Amino acid sequence: MKNIRIMSLALSLGLLIGGAAIAAGGGDVKTDPNAMEGKHFDTKGKLPSKYTVEAQQHQRSILPFEDKRDFEEQKKGFIAAPKYKQIMAEAGNVAWDMGSYEWLLQGKDFDSIHPSLQRQAILNMNYGLYEVIPGIYQVRGYDLANISFIKGDTGWIVFDPLTAKETAAAALKFINEQLGERPVVAVVYSHSHADHFGGVRGVVDEADVRSGKVKVIAPVGFMDHAVAENIYAGNAMNRRMFFQYGVLLPRSPFGHVDQAIGKNTAAGNLGLIPPNVIIKDDIQEMTVDGVRMVFQNTPGTEAPAEMNTWFPDKKAFWAAENITGTIHNIYTLRGALVRDALEWSKQINKALYLFGKDAEVMFASHSWPRWGNDRVQEVMRAQRDTYANLNNGVLHLANQGVTINQIHNVYKVPESLQKQWAVRSYHGSVEHNSRAVINRYLGYWDGNPATLIPLSPEDSAPLYVEMMGGAKPIIAKGRELYESGKYRLAQEILNKLVYAEPKNTEAKDLLADVFEQIGYQQESPSVRNSFLAAAYELRNGIPTGASPKSSGPDMIRAMTTSLWLDFLSVRLDSAKAEGKQFKINLITPDNDEKFVVELSNATLTSIEGFQADDADLTITIDREDLLQTMMGAVSFDDQIKSGKAVLKGDRKPYDELKTLLVHFDLGFEMMPGTAAKHLSPEMRTFQQEEPGASWD
Repeated sequence: MKNIRIMSLALSLGLLIGGAAIAAGGGDVKTDPNAMEGKHFDTKGKLPSKYTVEAQQHQRSILPFEDKRDFEEQKKGFIAAPKYKQIMAEAGNVAWDMGSYEWLLQGKDFDSIHPSLQRQAILNMNYGLYEVIPGIYQVRGYDLANISFIKGDTGWIVFDPLTAKETAAAALKFINEQLGERPVVAVVYSHSHADHFGGVRGVVDEADVRSGKVKVIAPVGFMDHAVAENIYAGNAMNRRMFFQYGVLLPRSPFGHVDQAIGKNTAAGNLGLIPPNVIIKDDIQEMTVDGVRMVFQNTPGTEAPAEMNTWFPDKKAFWAAENITGTIHNIYTLRGALVRDALEWSKQINKALYLFGKDAEVMFASHSWPRWGNDRVQEVMRAQRDTYANLNNGVLHLANQGVTINQIHNVYKVPESLQKQWAVRSYHGSVEHNSRAVINRYLGYWDGNPATLIPLSPEDSAPLYVEMMGGAKPIIAKGRELYESGKYRLAQEILNKLVYAEPKNTEAKDLLADVFEQIGYQQESPSVRNSFLAAAYELRNGIPTGASPKSSGPDMIRAMTTSLWLDFLSVRLDSAKAEGKQFKINLITPDNDEKFVVELSNATLTSIEGFQADDADLTITIDREDLLQTMMGAVSFDDQIKSGKAVLKGDRKPYDELKTLLVHFDLGFEMMPGTAAKHLSPEMRTFQQEEPGASWD
């Protein structure tokens, strides 16, 4: 399977930055040649202002840098590192490049990076093979996640085989070189995000899974959520990934420095082999290859389907992605359903009382392990309390009238928690997580009717600009605020001007300068990347480039026909469909499925398990043949010509439907005046678009 679209796009772009073409994106990146010297990659870029420098110095004075335990734990158990820093993808690009971040290891303090984030970025420079305890090993620094190996009686049990086939295969090869060749006898998917299953084809053969020779173990609901979580808004999610993951930013003190739970995401072949063992019970014990494991299902926490694992004979607790070296996203900026901070806290608490009292080591799918029962319980309690306080503290304020548009400026994490590195908000941020809690319980409306049906920004901005006297005084005031370090005030007025005058280069450049300084000061890389990516696009526009085709069999094969039909409904152009109506029966005989697809009231609906007696048209096609159309390998028209799709009745609804469906393009503007581009590959009418990337 070729690269995920979002990363494939980034790999295909040569970013003209500072006069030099720098490939950016997950893995295939040439580090900015000026990064080691601390020079900015963008000719329009600015160095940290004196106000940003002062803010960073203040953070250095108040954060608990005297606590060095993470650095001691990060290097504990180190066995060996490979001689190489790059891992190549089968397509010929670089899938992974740990060397692109080596400028972080100079021992410098970078004023363009929040000191806490720089600390986390250095900790995430783990690279190589580590022993957690005898019989449990991790290869770290090969991808966004860790790949863990449990030594069984005859072979390896692999926990979370990374994002890409190539990085997972390299990790397996390396551990076998260091510790002796052993077959993989089982794979455990801890949860339904792609950086925890996408590399499975690098460690096992699907035929061995189908025969039962190799067990692939996953939590209940895994397949549904691995595929369905990001289908409906996939194109928007992938575009927003440009900002959250900073995929167009070079790796530089002024660009991408880290991704909180790891350095970045590998850009190789993402696959999916369906599990043949499903953990259905809340607590379920299983012995595999002599290794006793107790699984704890934790649905609705970091992922919709996720599970922790306790190794009672080893006194080792696997925390999946529920407890890592950061407070996570309750709302992820790429877009996803808001998570339940309270349930997350409760599941950590359950693990604490079930396993934490006996655990001598805790390891996870990101970050580094914690050793000793006191240390394990300390981290578990701190994360439990942080998620609980976020939920309860925000609702405490909401019940006193604090709104979604105020909460991020009012809610504060308790001081005792702020002083603990294990609960700093890197992947998440206090600001966007606090807003997410209100959104989960009360929705987006703040209770003021003026914000209930607001004008769109491009419609309201001209009035603001007119009332402020036009562009000239706004730019003058914006520059004054910028030079005074009042960046959030500056963005208020400059953002209005850019929406009102999207071709005003001076306004866009000044807003970019403001965004850049705000970005430098952020502890969360997701928030930092979002500001810096917006600054880049305001200055340079959206880079042009063609995204290579990235659809592959695994993710599309795993999609149900019902889900595919639902997304066709999203693709329907309602304006064109007005006044049209039809009913189509769809039958897939090889898997005995049937559907009714109906167009009425400019809306396309479908229902599984029924057939309409008055259908205008019946289409019969085997699911295996339909799959080829979903993947774009064969058009539906060609399926009809070859006789693999049989139409009975009036063909007009089929031909009409083809004219009513649109494919979404990845290159829409996130900031006004950045020039939308055609970035998506051409696709056949009924081809399924890429799901949204889900790595967090």
